[in-house]
Amino acid sequence: MKSESKTTETHIHSAVLIGVINKKQNEVLAFEYLDELTFLAQTYGVETKKVFTQKLEKPDKATFIGKGKLSDVKVFVKEHKIEVVIFDDELSPSQQRNLEKELGVKILDRTTLILEIFSQRAQTAHAKTQVQLAQYQYLLPRLTGMWTHLERQRGGTGTRGGAGEKEIETDRRIARDKIAQLKEDLKIIDKQMATQRKNRGEFVRVALVGYTNVGKSTIMNMISKSEVFAENKLFATLDTTVRKVTLDNLFFLLSDTVGFIRKLPTQLVESFKSTLDELREADVLLHVVDISHPNFEDHIAVVRQTLIDIGAGDKETILIFNKIDAFQYVKKEEDDLTPMTRENLSLDELKKTWMSTLDHQSLFISAKEKDNIEEFKKIIYEVVKRIHIKRFPYNNLLY
Repeated sequence: MKSESKTTETHIHSAVLIGVINKKQNEVLAFEYLDELTFLAQTYGVETKKVFTQKLEKPDKATFIGKGKLSDVKVFVKEHKIEVVIFDDELSPSQQRNLEKELGVKILDRTTLILEIFSQRAQTAHAKTQVQLAQYQYLLPRLTGMWTHLERQRGGTGTRGGAGEKEIETDRRIARDKIAQLKEDLKIIDKQMATQRKNRGEFVRVALVGYTNVGKSTIMNMISKSEVFAENKLFATLDTTVRKVTLDNLFFLLSDTVGFIRKLPTQLVESFKSTLDELREADVLLHVVDISHPNFEDHIAVVRQTLIDIGAGDKETILIFNKIDAFQYVKKEEDDLTPMTRENLSLDELKKTWMSTLDHQSLFISAKEKDNIEEFKKIIYEVVKRIHIKRFPYNNLLY
């Protein structure tokens, strides 16, 4: 038992987070993003020791932040033996190199951190291939001799350049070859996935979509009576899970997809094309929202924009406000000078808020506490039945 505990013990690395305040990102928004970056770091297995912010009209071309702030960070990193510094914004290759040289520790930006988390979470060959492709595409312009070890994976074929070929060019060529190979691998996988979707026949298809960590997997487990991995971490699952669900006398397919996030790397969106096809080909989307999160309105906007970006913005959508057991409604007093207060609202009161008057049908549930689940099932049943009758009008007598 002692040997087991040693093997499962993991080292929590220490980190410093850095964000900027500017015209596009005021102080409130900057700290919202940094709160999310803290959660991302925690998911990655990193403990945040300090958060630095700086007001900047535009990032420094060499080090992103100014010399004075960089000096402060350097002192803190050295005194507290910090192992990684994470920036909330994307760094250029030269900025990253300069920062690593100046601070002497690992430097990550938000995009790299998300890619690292995806790499940790990838379980299947499909997810691993998608993540690898995104990583190579992002890191290609940032190559500084870090990929030479890949040459040994080419089966001893050696390099195609002359003896004087620059190491960096060799690395870039190896990376480009790897990207080309991964794209070919994904084409094969995508065809297989497309065949699987086609083989599902004329089943009505419902897809869960939402910001990361909103409870989609919990809802999937609840309604399909299955055991999909669910965890209070960002991107707990990357692979799309599809289950056949029965409500009364009606069958349909329910899929759980990867969660979205602000500043989601474009490389990931492109690499996860076949996974996102589940959303594009669905008959109806269940947009799950964590109503207990203070920034849930922003999360709704991010998901809607991402759906538009991938060509699924016009899908019939039902807004599922989840986690009502943990929700407290912000209510303004008539006097603007009075601070905002928070008070719990009943289910009936929730139905009278602005959230129930949005352009999509909406309902309020707690998947964890099983609150209002019967209404949830009833609404899903009616929507699926309507689509099924339209598709199979000769089966009308069944309902």
